[in-house]
Amino acid sequence: MPVPLSILDLAPLVSGGDVPDALRRTLDLARRAEQFGYHRYWVAEHHFTPGVASSQPALLLGQIAAVTDHIRLGSGAVQTGFQTGLSIVEQFGLLDALYPGRFDLGLGRSGQARKEAIREAEKHRTPQEERVVDGLLIPKPFSWAPIFASKRTALAGSFLTQPGAEPLGLDDVLDQISALLAGPVVDDEGNEVTATPGAGADLQVWLLGSSGGESARTAGARGLPFAANYHVAPAKVLEAVAAYRESFVPSAALPEPYVMVSADVLVAEDDATARHLAKPFAVWVRSIRTGLGAVPFPSIEEAEAFTWTEQDRAIVADRVDTRFAGSPQTVAERLQTLQRVTGADELLVTTITHDHTDRVRSFELLAKEWSA
Repeated sequence: MPVPLSILDLAPLVSGGDVPDALRRTLDLARRAEQFGYHRYWVAEHHFTPGVASSQPALLLGQIAAVTDHIRLGSGAVQTGFQTGLSIVEQFGLLDALYPGRFDLGLGRSGQARKEAIREAEKHRTPQEERVVDGLLIPKPFSWAPIFASKRTALAGSFLTQPGAEPLGLDDVLDQISALLAGPVVDDEGNEVTATPGAGADLQVWLLGSSGGESARTAGARGLPFAANYHVAPAKVLEAVAAYRESFVPSAALPEPYVMVSADVLVAEDDATARHLAKPFAVWVRSIRTGLGAVPFPSIEEAEAFTWTEQDRAIVADRVDTRFAGSPQTVAERLQTLQRVTGADELLVTTITHDHTDRVRSFELLAKEWSA
């Protein structure tokens, strides 16, 4: 039997569209995903990105829950550096109170990861070369350090945290969230506080990571499920999965490691059609990789008119080369390779097209092929 297949959605804007249009498309896609038999539907958290409307996962998930019946919903991921453990627990506790037992609380490190990337770049490490591992392309890594150190990132950061605030470390955030979910929290003198809503919420806590760093190791040490990002950081996926498994300690919630691996996909009736529909993807990735934030997803005509430089092509190569675009059979085979090489227990796929019909059709074709 194939491993479960789930969806990650960014509520993407497209050129000529707007935020209401993007959100309506997400609600429609979530309904269709449930009909197609996908296991989970996760939404991302991104800020100051002109082409992404999923800035507040909990708010968006509440709307998705209202138009679906049973598909599991989650965040991929709430950024722990930008809010308190209490606010996270209250948001997802409210969701669980309204739609019990349906939510995954996926957590990411945000600001902490940025500092880590800058430190790594400063060490002047010899970059990893592209290689193929048992049929899976592991490209050269992309360095986010210049973008994380940019003035635009600093401006965005000034709005994401209170002046002078320092985000808690990952272990401290997880300790707070665990205590609040278990609630009430009692101090040494018997004073008591309870997250309402939140205490007792039936949430599955996940960690997401793009390398073999703190998130992967912490997920393993705490016995939590882990999501590794092949679609964001394909160069580091094997490192991330290995670090998680090596660190794993069984917990009450999870007796064995559980890994979900993400991938960018685009499915059409045949390979040629998929390659044609995939043309805007590189232009969209370039906007991210040049520090502008994701722009509204271009049309095919806009992508065909774009003038590329060699530098442009180089900065998007790892994402373009590791996107699985093709017929249902082609994409399913490449996903099976990804699953085999990483040992993933579940796959998380994300797709963006300019035309909503093409996007829905991609998920429909993939679901049919995957379950055939």
